Amino acid sequence: MSKPLMSNPQSASAPPIMEVRGLSVVVNTVAGERSILSDIDLTVAPRSVLGIIGESGSGKTVLSRALVNWIKPPLKITKGIVNYGGRDLLTLPACQMAGLRGREIAYIGANPTSALDPTVPVGHQILEKLGAVAPDLSRSEARKRVIDTLEAVRIPSPAQRFDEYPFQFSGGMMQRALIVDALVSNPKLLIADNITQPLDVTVAAQILRLLRDLQKDFDTAVVFVSSSLGIVSEIADDMIVLDRGHIVERQSVGSLISQPEHGYTRELVAKVPKIWATSEKPPQPSSGDVVLDVRDVEKVYRVRDRTAIFADRKVRAVRGVSFTVRRGENFGIIGESGCGKSTLSRLLSCLEAPDTGQILFEGNDIASLRGSELLGLRRRFQLLLQDPYNAIAAHSSIGRTISEPLLIHGLGSRHEIEKKVKDVMAEVGLSPALYNQLPVGLSAGQRQRVNIARALVLEPELLILDETLSSLDQVEQAKLLDLFETLQIKRGITYVYISHDLAMVRRVCARIAVMYLGRIVELADNDTMFGRSAHPYTRALLSAVPTVEEKPYRTETYLLEGEPPDPIDIPAGCSFRTRCPFAFDRCATDDPAQTIYANGNASACHLGLNGLPVVDVARLAAAHVARP
Repeated sequence: MSKPLMSNPQSASAPPIMEVRGLSVVVNTVAGERSILSDIDLTVAPRSVLGIIGESGSGKTVLSRALVNWIKPPLKITKGIVNYGGRDLLTLPACQMAGLRGREIAYIGANPTSALDPTVPVGHQILEKLGAVAPDLSRSEARKRVIDTLEAVRIPSPAQRFDEYPFQFSGGMMQRALIVDALVSNPKLLIADNITQPLDVTVAAQILRLLRDLQKDFDTAVVFVSSSLGIVSEIADDMIVLDRGHIVERQSVGSLISQPEHGYTRELVAKVPKIWATSEKPPQPSSGDVVLDVRDVEKVYRVRDRTAIFADRKVRAVRGVSFTVRRGENFGIIGESGCGKSTLSRLLSCLEAPDTGQILFEGNDIASLRGSELLGLRRRFQLLLQDPYNAIAAHSSIGRTISEPLLIHGLGSRHEIEKKVKDVMAEVGLSPALYNQLPVGLSAGQRQRVNIARALVLEPELLILDETLSSLDQVEQAKLLDLFETLQIKRGITYVYISHDLAMVRRVCARIAVMYLGRIVELADNDTMFGRSAHPYTRALLSAVPTVEEKPYRTETYLLEGEPPDPIDIPAGCSFRTRCPFAFDRCATDDPAQTIYANGNASACHLGLNGLPVVDVARLAAAHVARP
């Protein structure tokens, strides 16, 4: 028997804002009804945050929609009560239910892009909603309330943003706009379904802090739905755990993490990526010879400016990047969306040429090679991309897909190619019996193994993995990481891992580079990167990682402001200064050079010049002028 939900102390004496009893939902299929939710009981206390956690397919999103009777065929609510303010929402007439949704009960989904009309300015969409829920407000009063709420969620220049379209908003700002759309009517209950899922970790940390602050300011109860236990633990007071449509446990967040009772909950807690609380010794740098040498590489894209004739704007995607990778090493490149990681992967794999600088593979400048020389060199390094579906042709058999590189390079007879492909399939964990089958029935993990096999048939020395594991669940990721380790031992492969997943990079990479707006702002060995990092941006990334372990860097200290600037309009001086919590006057004028320390690590920050540790960064920054 699971424990009853522990109430928020502030609302322990107040009646619950919502009570759910015996809620059950089924889906109609050709084989009959299949249960999605079974006998759900939960209570939402006023001014509290209730977290709902579970893996994909557990029924979280169906539950979040059932709470507001937003269930459509083929789904069907078969029984239960959702008591809100003395009314059962499941039996309420449609006209009364429509009057509650968006007014007293608000809902925010995971995809802000599809929730906003691309043809109407964002502020006008919110204004239309406010006009429906508060018709007594004049247009000027309603406009002022919307702009004030945009400012409350920390959208810069709210009056200007009011008249801008969704395409002019970043992902984080669109999610903030949806929060405004939800809160502008002062709802009593807010349901947030996976709202941080599409966001980078530093922006997600901002949204969590913002939602918690607004929840208190607006005196609103929140039901927060997520598949990440680490994220829910950052914001929730209490938590329920869903497994295949059943609530298997309910406790306060602290108790659930420290003393999980149900076996499934214990598995969830164990699966949360560990960065610091791990007994595994991190990989050590290799002493082998240099395989890949990247020297001051730059890549600029020209974007047509339709407002001016003959005028182009420049996107500086990669700016002066330099590093080396040694044989047998796992080298990591991390950063958030738009930092230039994927552009760099295309440069490293010779899909594009750098505008300036050199990329040397075993001493050969790959940009200077042509014809057969380039083709021969390309066999020795391969690129694995993120999407395991689009990388495989649906009409080609698995064997044909994997053998394609051998056919292009003319390596072997038909019989030899088939034998080699089947051997590699077995090596990566694919049954050779799949050779003549189409990929239609393969899972995402199996499809990625097909991609790995296709790269391995050429026996490469270097594999560049560009977010290769990011579309897979944690179990499948762990299996493929074990496979990569086995292949490295057996074949001596060198890996470049390009990722936003800090926990994965922590586990496998000996040295790591951190990118921001096209530059490497820090390069360090694993121990230093995760224990004594020198750059404020690195620390901000680490502090924002959703995890249940104790972090060495407090999120409050390193919480970033805003989002990365547009790479078309990179700020003068230090490009990170507009978000840095420790920026001072010099940062606005001088672009910090990369300082290389005695141990070979490097950082580009004025607060770390001459080897000065950034451990005392707050004290140092306080002695300077505040951010310009």
